[in-house]
Amino acid sequence: MSRFLTHHFLDHPASVDESYGQHARFAAGIAFRLFLASIAAFIHALVPSLFERTASTLITELHNRTHGRGQPQPMGLAENTEA
Repeated sequence: MSRFLTHHFLDHPASVDESYGQHARFAAGIAFRLFLASIAAFIHALVPSLFERTASTLITELHNRTHGRGQPQPMGLAENTEA
């Protein structure tokens, strides 16, 4: 595979331990949640009593899901993968 394709389609997903498809699905989910947050924020701009915390809550959740992805976990904090 050419270096161009590897660089643009595979390097970054690999840096967060995902395949291209896994990364595409994750990123599309983030985009959808941001879209919902933007709708809530727009409605809140028109009617301040509606969706008072919706956009900020969604953004906080997204930050928590994305912060530190691809970084090594400190000892003792890795998720338990045993069934």
